[in-house]
Amino acid sequence: MSGGFRAYDIVKRGLDIVVAAVALVLLSPVIVATAVLVAVRLGRPVLFAQPRPGRHGRIFTLYKFRSMRAVDPARGWVSDADRLTPFGVRLRATSLDELPSLWNVLRGDMSIVGPRPLLVEYLDRYTPKQARRHEVRPGITGLAQVTGRNAVTWEQRFAQDVRYVDRRSVGLDLRIVIATIGAVVAREGISAEGHVTMTRFGEEND
Repeated sequence: MSGGFRAYDIVKRGLDIVVAAVALVLLSPVIVATAVLVAVRLGRPVLFAQPRPGRHGRIFTLYKFRSMRAVDPARGWVSDADRLTPFGVRLRATSLDELPSLWNVLRGDMSIVGPRPLLVEYLDRYTPKQARRHEVRPGITGLAQVTGRNAVTWEQRFAQDVRYVDRRSVGLDLRIVIATIGAVVAREGISAEGHVTMTRFGEEND
């Protein structure tokens, strides 16, 4: 790691702690209200917790608000399309489901900006270049998210992730945060074409 990136990483970690702590306090009424709505609309638990690979591939537990009903074959709730309700769609479109991830940022598992943390099962599917996305902490938002969110291909997303790793800076992070706000307001790229979310990596042609 170059000296420039080392200094940037130190500054960024400090900013992450401050931003996450302040956001958790200021947004606590929104977080509580969202938790209540999830409990009423989707049931408990209100949080979605899943292992995800972080920096250098280390596994951590990601926290988000649930946006889907529990799997229930008897009711026909099996696929993502079956389980995602209109309430869940709105939750994702506004990114309110991401608010619990601020705790992951405070803990040091994640950053405000970085490549999105994906599934553990994807780790052995990356090319060496794609695997470079794990050289930095994963983020709540990232360069790939402001260039299409779920509406771009996996190859395009990974290319943006590696581009971010190579060009990361405080200025780029600020531009990504501003662009993220715009994308959320416009509700752009929430799903891939023909899907309610994003196709699974490695299964695009299935």
